[in-house]
Amino acid sequence: MEEFAGGKIVAFQSLQRGIGKINLKGKTLLIPEMNRIGSHLLASVMRSFGINARVLPTFLGLDLGKEYTSGKECFPCQITLGDILYFVKEESKRSPKGFDPEEYLYFMPEAEGPCRFGMYNKYQRIVLDSLEELKDLKIVALTTKDGYALDGLIEKERVSDLRKVAYLSVVVGDVLDRLLWRIRPYEREKGSADLYVDSATKEMEMAFQRWGASKAFDRIIERLLDLLEGARGIVDPTIPQRPKIGIVGEIYVRSHIRSNQDTIRMIETYGGEVVNASIAEWMNYTSYERLREAKRDLYLSLRRWRLGRAREALRRLLNYGGDLLYQQMRQKQVFKEVMKVIPLPADHKISYLEGILKDRGLYNFDVGTEACLSIPGALSYIEEGYNGVVNLYPFTCMPSTITAAILRPLMAKMNIPYLDLAYDSSVQPNREVAIRTFMYQATIHFKKQRKGN
Repeated sequence: MEEFAGGKIVAFQSLQRGIGKINLKGKTLLIPEMNRIGSHLLASVMRSFGINARVLPTFLGLDLGKEYTSGKECFPCQITLGDILYFVKEESKRSPKGFDPEEYLYFMPEAEGPCRFGMYNKYQRIVLDSLEELKDLKIVALTTKDGYALDGLIEKERVSDLRKVAYLSVVVGDVLDRLLWRIRPYEREKGSADLYVDSATKEMEMAFQRWGASKAFDRIIERLLDLLEGARGIVDPTIPQRPKIGIVGEIYVRSHIRSNQDTIRMIETYGGEVVNASIAEWMNYTSYERLREAKRDLYLSLRRWRLGRAREALRRLLNYGGDLLYQQMRQKQVFKEVMKVIPLPADHKISYLEGILKDRGLYNFDVGTEACLSIPGALSYIEEGYNGVVNLYPFTCMPSTITAAILRPLMAKMNIPYLDLAYDSSVQPNREVAIRTFMYQATIHFKKQRKGN
């Protein structure tokens, strides 16, 4: 990495100076790819609002990411750090002037602990500060503490519109993902589903870039429905129904194809039809959590007769309640229209998932983390007749380890095939055997289920 630092190590800057909500005007926003569809749709929304956003090439710089990490970090931290370092290295080769950090902003959101995701941008800030050419590259950090509010990124009067269109892009990304998983196992011609969804993604990128800023939601949804209609011809109706497999787990690894070594495709290879937990589910969860906190703060403030704090809590309650209501309304509207064209599984409300945990006494939302979604998500799959559940996560991920500890004995008691898959970039020779064995069990469950019906 001498091409970055020239052998010179500089002092760490203040983390507060190099990370936060930074105005995007006149900068190029570099977005790490988490989901191969959703990330590109989000970038197109940004461009619609005049923000020069681009998605970073992913997984090409993993060796660079590993060079500046110890191996104790969460796997996605290594990947995303490698992505930005690789981009800088390649950009420096292309440009006669080299990489100018003043022209770019690096996008790395965060979440509250105890998940290590909350420390990614802090650690990456330290790494960037240690490299002379990158110490002035600032990191745009949105946080779950305020439900990923966008204040400070663009003009105040446009923040609400950007948030609404960005959320719609997340939902549309989920729809296109679920379209691919729905049609690929039953395609007439091998490879046609991937080609079609790749093309559809580009069409939706253009739709969001053209109509996003004007909030022409009807035109965007209409274009989506046209694309879904066109996908129907890819399916061969003579191919028998397959066992349905539900995926839960850590949001990055279960969504990032390269980091999970394309687990969904491997499950399909051995006879399954897969549904992965959505990205919008996490967005809804963050708003739901902030709403719960505001309700609790309002209750405690009123009990202690702290009227100033009560007014602030009420303001937050109305704000986050409005965000959640809008998100649920928009998501429901999209899937209602989608279901008229092709049957795709929709998400449950977060309150429904919390209710599953409360009814069974399995876990508590007060503890937090993605386990709040993964545990009831797996149980909802089973209630809906799925034939197996896979928990996908980075090696040593705490929330997913909690999920595994609760789900594994529960699934065994229910006689439901269940598989934990942890990833850290290594290729384990027995992983494919584990998936084949799991799919054999899921197929037996599927046959028994059909026979019972």
